Amino acid sequence: MNLADLGQLVHMRRQALGLSQARLARMSGLSRATINQLETGSLVDLGAAKLIALLDLVGIDLDAGARKGQKHALNLVSQSASVSYKVLLDPAALAAALVAGALPERLTPQISTLLDEAPLSLIVAAVEEVASTSRSSPKLLWKHLFQWAKDLHSPRGVWA
Repeated sequence: MNLADLGQLVHMRRQALGLSQARLARMSGLSRATINQLETGSLVDLGAAKLIALLDLVGIDLDAGARKGQKHALNLVSQSASVSYKVLLDPAALAAALVAGALPERLTPQISTLLDEAPLSLIVAAVEEVASTSRSSPKLLWKHLFQWAKDLHSPRGVWA
């Protein structure tokens, strides 16, 4: 769920409660423009404390918990790393390499692309998936990824 989704919930709750944007703004300590931007999905950031207080005010619970694992994250991350290459990054080969820590030379370009460009949330989900299916420690898998990034001179700051 993102800020635009939450804005839609706030809009529905505000209307169900019979409040105008101006009234909700006064009650929450926010501006009417902020309420309007939130409800229309154009607000870039609100800040956690203000958002949680607003949601509490209109009776919306924001439940936190671990997100359910992304299905087939290993396949998705392998596909995203293979887009520009003739040789595809086989998910099973990636998983085996992650567990062993060995960087397969023939897949170095794809793994480099994965490290430099794949969405981090997808990499996290893939590590979680490999850890659970291989019974390996996620910490070990991260160690291998960080070593690969170092060996491949990844410019992505997260690996530094």
